Amino acid sequence: MNESKPLVEGAHFPLALSRPDLIPAARYSDPDFFALERDHLWTRTWQMACRLEEIPRVGDWVEYECLGRSVLVARVGEEELRGYHNACRHRGTQLGVGRGHSPNGFTCPFHGWCWNLDGSNRAVFAPEVFDPALLEPEALRLAEVRVETWGGCAWINFDDRAPPLRASLEPFATYHDALGVDRMHAESWFETIVPANWKLVAEAFMEGYHAEQTHPQLLARSAKSGYSAGTDPLGFVDPEDIVGSSLYFMRTLSEGMGGGMVHARDIEVAEELVRMDLPDDPVEALSEWTTRLNDEIRSRASAEGADMPDLNALLSSGHIHSVNFCFPHFWYLPVYGNAASYRIRPISPEETRFEVWTTTLWPAGDQASTPREPTRRPHDDPNWGEVLRQDFANLPRLQRGVRSPGFDAMRLARGVEGTIANFHQALDGFLAEREHADLLPALHGVSGPIDAPIRDLGL
Repeated sequence: MNESKPLVEGAHFPLALSRPDLIPAARYSDPDFFALERDHLWTRTWQMACRLEEIPRVGDWVEYECLGRSVLVARVGEEELRGYHNACRHRGTQLGVGRGHSPNGFTCPFHGWCWNLDGSNRAVFAPEVFDPALLEPEALRLAEVRVETWGGCAWINFDDRAPPLRASLEPFATYHDALGVDRMHAESWFETIVPANWKLVAEAFMEGYHAEQTHPQLLARSAKSGYSAGTDPLGFVDPEDIVGSSLYFMRTLSEGMGGGMVHARDIEVAEELVRMDLPDDPVEALSEWTTRLNDEIRSRASAEGADMPDLNALLSSGHIHSVNFCFPHFWYLPVYGNAASYRIRPISPEETRFEVWTTTLWPAGDQASTPREPTRRPHDDPNWGEVLRQDFANLPRLQRGVRSPGFDAMRLARGVEGTIANFHQALDGFLAEREHADLLPALHGVSGPIDAPIRDLGL
């Protein structure tokens, strides 16, 4: 299989794809392949480093770490962020761990050298003991990392030649701009370590094909075979059952996602509409119910001072996708004025850090507290919402299975599992060290709604 012509031009490395719908099993455990990813993907791609609400004040900073590279993302002005390699220019000691507030800049805990927030060196202890040539101001500046913002988040990239963030995130960015994700604030933030390769973890959230077996509670009142349409899970039902079916789905999804997609206030609005009159025709009834529910949810948000977009206008313009992927490690799952958000980071070939935020639109100027660090749980903690608990239960078994000598490759459906195939094509483009001009169209082809068909990414 791996001796065939590589699918991606220039992909002359072991375990490269030979066709998009056949993924070699060893890509999920081989340490050499993992090292290729570390050196050629994670050094060249945009990564979501933090939510902006983690660093609201000048002097706030947060450490972002992935595969041994540590970056300090700091707010250096009201509207300005900077990123620095987390290493003292003297002998390399990390200047910060975790997060903090340092309005006067950074001080090395080892020898006390100091830097201003703008990265310039402010003080060297006993400079007279050094050769002056070693203390040139420009040489002592903290080494910078690119930082740009979108969607209420700060993103970093180690590659100065990479295209700008916004260009790299399309069409994902434009789709979510209309939903107001930049105005959403986190209500909860959880983190776990999953004993599985980062790609297996990512792929669990790239298709709805698994929903019927893994998440049957989401389909118990539905005629549909997936959940990627989000707010329309009802299928064809009798008119009198539409309200009950809708409430069932909203409650089940809210509980299953820890409130991250359907908020408690959305359910309250729906409960207030249970006695509304609906047409006898089920299609007309569903349309009228959806329109009224969307209007009432928006009306309540407006009354509370939150700037929520017109949900019915969004629905009419095609904003129906509730699970959306951004290469290589980020998701938004928007419903109504809320969104769950996922971020994954590889730790080792068979271990992944997984984080989930629940976010919602808040009234302008609302100072309600947001979590500044995650609550950590084991992946098998029973307190996870049912949906994530079900996904986490599959992943260790999946990791063990792909290592079986009886399993050679993943065989993907060309329609509903196409996002996985496109993801691996884009990955091979990075591992083949293709130019960013070639990679950018590929990123546009893989980022967006899940359940996409297999595409020719031009690589």
